Amino acid sequence: MGRKDLQKKSYFHDAGRFADLINGLLCAGEQVVEASDLTELDSQTGQFGMAAYDRAGSGSLKARRRDLVRRAAFGVNFMVVGLENQEETDYLMPLRCMSYDTAEYERQAAQAGKEVRDRKDITKAEFLSGFAKDGKLAPCVTVVLYYGEDWDGPTALHDILDFREIPPALRREVNDYRIHLCEVRKFGNTEVFKTDVKQVFDCLRYAEEPDKLYELTANDPSYREMEADTYDVIAEYTRTNDLMKVKTYNEKEGKVDMCKAIAELVERGRREGIELGIQGMIEMAREFGSTKEDAVRRLIDKMQISDDEAKRYVGQYWV
Repeated sequence: MGRKDLQKKSYFHDAGRFADLINGLLCAGEQVVEASDLTELDSQTGQFGMAAYDRAGSGSLKARRRDLVRRAAFGVNFMVVGLENQEETDYLMPLRCMSYDTAEYERQAAQAGKEVRDRKDITKAEFLSGFAKDGKLAPCVTVVLYYGEDWDGPTALHDILDFREIPPALRREVNDYRIHLCEVRKFGNTEVFKTDVKQVFDCLRYAEEPDKLYELTANDPSYREMEADTYDVIAEYTRTNDLMKVKTYNEKEGKVDMCKAIAELVERGRREGIELGIQGMIEMAREFGSTKEDAVRRLIDKMQISDDEAKRYVGQYWV
């Protein structure tokens, strides 16, 4: 298991963030679920799980684990919510999600079967089906968080079914199964989140736009007192590895000042850009037959630097 995968699971293992995901992605920001409503479940799908060929190509069947699974309580009832984190497109994702959810229903049905058969008033039909006539299963949903650039895969079971030459009337009779896909880097309405999940989504959206990322962190006070694990997830998924090198804790114990870190990276980039420009000017002066003294004067004039700095740069790059 890779470092990124571990970070994602650890980050969303927090009940508050998991509840925030449910409310933000499935309930359009309505505060339906609280952290105290969630109970951790075993992520193992078991024998009814993803009976797909393994990625090694051996052709053997294997059970799969969802990244995270929680039971959300609603009074005496509950709903099961699974989370899958994806960095790459999975072209069998609809089948995976359907298998995960089916596995959960099968698990519930197996448990119900034990209870039904212990009853003395069981009917023949109930005994044979292993399920009570008025029995109910708890609903289940799987959310897919995609961290890549563009999801170019299927979003429903019908997308991976070969309907060529199948009459439309028959196609309509084939049950579909859509996935609940969230492309993190394209998710715009982050106001639906109430925890630092918002900051993670925002930073990933602007990962390729340093100026917007700087403006975002500079104008939001929450970036000055960020949880360390939130900072680490952002550093990994914005592909800004240097963020880990400039990680700065503020006066509040355990909190990280991401605004300061981003500002330092922007300033470092500015300095590096200026230095590249200076190097280019010196190389051009040398190639066109200018003297070192001419190069020094040009640097002082064009780059607005001191005489000592100009001489130092010429001495460094005049080769």
